[in-house]
Amino acid sequence: MVSNALVLFSGGQDSTACLAWALSHFNRVETLGFNYGQRHHVELECRQNVMAEIRRQFPQWDKKLGQDHLLDLGLLGQISDCALTSETEIQFAQSGLPNTFVPGRNLLFLTFAATLAYRRNLGVLVTGVCETDYSGYPDCRSNTMQALQLALNLGMEQQFRIETPLMWLDKAQTWQLANELGGAALLDITREYSHTCYLGERNRRFDWGYGCGTCPACELRAKGYNAFIETQQGKAGQ
Repeated sequence: MVSNALVLFSGGQDSTACLAWALSHFNRVETLGFNYGQRHHVELECRQNVMAEIRRQFPQWDKKLGQDHLLDLGLLGQISDCALTSETEIQFAQSGLPNTFVPGRNLLFLTFAATLAYRRNLGVLVTGVCETDYSGYPDCRSNTMQALQLALNLGMEQQFRIETPLMWLDKAQTWQLANELGGAALLDITREYSHTCYLGERNRRFDWGYGCGTCPACELRAKGYNAFIETQQGKAGQ
């Protein structure tokens, strides 16, 4: 049975939930982040803060949490013309996709993750891609992950497994998953330290955390949090 995992950890809400999930399922967990010229590069600082708080508040997970890795993929930012890598207004392109889509991003991330996992003897790659509450990104779909897993295993002669704990969860259910895994402490870490806002805004604090409050990522996070709170209040009133 595989007991070691590598979590693609950006420092956002989704990857924070995935990190907690991995720490609950595997004996050793390492983390991997990417600097690809993202407009919201503040997430690189936030990811360190999230991990520090998880180590401090969850001693049982601290023992499992191993080395963190950060890869420079600046070339991706150089060849991507989108709202996540340049000061461009967020809008929908003619293809129907929002211009926050970075072509090939998740494909490259997981390929580099597999390369690192090969060297580090980590058999499971954990990523927060989701096909339920998402912006239509084709590289977040389940069939994309299945195809990529096959290609990586064929190309590296390995038996990697790509785990996607959030694939069929909406944002409210992602908040619920965090609550189930780490209770109020993990919810507080997610709100206070994780970062999701596409614009990199950290000066405005909402009930669900920091952000601009209007970009697609903030709107999804806020909607999910409000739905989660309503469900919790409903349960309490029963």
